[in-house]
Formats: sequence, C-alpha cells, structure tokens
Amino acid sequence: MPQPVDMPAGVRAAVDLIAENCEPALTTVLFVGGAGGSLRAGATRSPVRLTQAIRDSRVNVTCGGAPVYVWPGGGITVMVDVATMPDRCFGTVPTPAVVAPIEFTMKLADYRALGGYMESIQPLDDVLNRHRERIVRIESTNPWPVSHKALQE
Repeated sequence: MPQPVDMPAGVRAAVDLIAENCEPALTTVLFVGGAGGSLRAGATRSPVRLTQAIRDSRVNVTCGGAPVYVWPGGGITVMVDVATMPDRCFGTVPTPAVVAPIEFTMKLADYRALGGYMESIQPLDDVLNRHRERIVRIESTNPWPVSHKALQE
C-alpha cells in the first residue's frame, strides 16, 4: 500500500519554482461564421456592395456588440471570441444551423448608398417605446461600434 512521505527538499524546490511561474489561464471559444446571401440581402438590396463597404471599413461588423475579425476573401466571414459576447445570445434553427447575432453599423448616408431599406428605418426612441427592452451584460472592454454623434448623422 502506498504510504505518505514528506517531499524531498530537491523535489520541493522544483515544485515551488514551477508554482512561482504559473499564471491563471482562461479558456475561451472562437466562433467562426458567415453572413450568407439571405442575411446580407436582408440588410441591403446590394449584398455585394455591403461586403465591399465592410472591406473598405465603411461598415463596422460586430457580433452581439463584440468586435470581430473579418476574414479575407469573398463574402462576410467573421471570427469572434464568445467570452466578449452577451450570455445566451446564440440560437439554432432546424436547417440545422447556429444563429449568432451580427450587426452592421454604418452612417445613414452609406446605408442609403448601399441600397438600404430606407423605408424601414425607425427612430431608436420609437422602437424602444414599442418594445420591452432586454438588458444584457456587454463586455466592458468592447469598443462600442458607434459614437452618439455618428448616430445623429
């Protein structure tokens, strides 16, 4: 039967050195997904112009308010650290597919130029007055995609 014994001094020194050089670690998940044609066509009448505007940095893309990395190449493929997104923000559909929140933020003039659905634009206050707000925790280190000044343009 194994019996407990005191740790030898040489082993204790090695264990102490290892412990001194350990740091807390965090594991996260990177989500990679694409904004397909139907999503892009739902945002603007010209999905290709939307993609080009993202590449030209005229449109900011976020997922649940979290900054994303837009992959090079055609279409809109993004990668996001899920730890920076609100809790329970993913969904599923029977396709099967995972549904992630994705936002395109731009100036009103750019939206118009991209073939945006101008007839559907509503003032934020009107929307908030008609619908109950859902408060979610947003990672405080995330940069907000627009300033209050940009919202007024």
